[in-house]
Amino acid sequence: MSETLSATAAAAVASNPQPVPRLTSMSHGGGCGCKIAPGVLREILAQAAPGLVPPALMVGIETSDDAAVYRINETQAIVATTDFFMPIVDDPRDFGAIAATNALSDVYAMGATPLFALALVAMPVDKLPVAVIRGILDGGESVCRRAGIPIAGGHTIDSVEPIYGLVAIGIADPRYIKRNAGAQPGDLLVLGKPLGIGVYSAALKKGKLSAANYRTMIASTTRLNTPGVALGKMDDVHALTDVTGFGLAGHLLEICRGSNVRATVDWSQVPLHPDVEKLVVEGFVTGASARNWNGCGGDVALSPSLPATTKALLTDPQTSGGLLVAVAPASADAVIDLFRHEGFADAQVIGRIDAGSAQVDVR
Repeated sequence: MSETLSATAAAAVASNPQPVPRLTSMSHGGGCGCKIAPGVLREILAQAAPGLVPPALMVGIETSDDAAVYRINETQAIVATTDFFMPIVDDPRDFGAIAATNALSDVYAMGATPLFALALVAMPVDKLPVAVIRGILDGGESVCRRAGIPIAGGHTIDSVEPIYGLVAIGIADPRYIKRNAGAQPGDLLVLGKPLGIGVYSAALKKGKLSAANYRTMIASTTRLNTPGVALGKMDDVHALTDVTGFGLAGHLLEICRGSNVRATVDWSQVPLHPDVEKLVVEGFVTGASARNWNGCGGDVALSPSLPATTKALLTDPQTSGGLLVAVAPASADAVIDLFRHEGFADAQVIGRIDAGSAQVDVR
């Protein structure tokens, strides 16, 4: 609950003569809302010098995909990614669990199975008790145990802000790798988790998130995107990504740009976490939401009949968000059934892919 700390954090408070600061008070942003704005990131990457691209590198930076993929042989490819950020919550164990779940999500989003992880740990050791730092690592390790993988090493530094994440390594048959490019006209779009984590985090930072909504937030952000492994093996799944820091609009646009297609979203079908529309009306919106709109809004068309909250929720940064799937209509029910079987009760068809230039229409 938002009003309480884990046993690890409580012990740290009891044993430390100085008050332990709230984790969220020590960072300028939290979770995937810390990402560099998409427009700025594209400008940075556009100025990069051409690098070595060996034939075995199946996926690099060309379509801003979720992970790099390197073919080892005809039946094995290594999937590698990294993700880390500042605290999105104050409970150390919850923060570590969210960060680890988020990092592993990029492996699942490629249709791969996690193999092992390395921890990335940057902490203000003069401000945080060892027990709090240990709690963060415990949270990450608990998620990796659920995923069936070890944390096999890592790196630590003394930092001004607390930062935690993982290098995540996975493995897959090259035939089953899924990219954020490859969507085809006629495909349906399926979203695996509701939107609103950025809104929740903004309310939490101001002490305005209810205990019930905090529990919803933790349940969602620590649910591993395990359906990605089976989705990778489905021929009718043509594109796959996860919705994180750039929001639904930004990551759907990456699919459209990589696939040279257009997307239409039926906003009435998009799942939302409880109370997020109300919280947006009350002003709980992250700065990342506005930055995301500045980066993608020129390619997003909103119907004038939509609620005023739509733009903020379309660009709401999702920490450890849901998988976004482009699938042939004949297999859409099978995809929904897969999500339901693995505990994703809110998975929903939210739109479709059409021929045309890269754009997202929201109706």
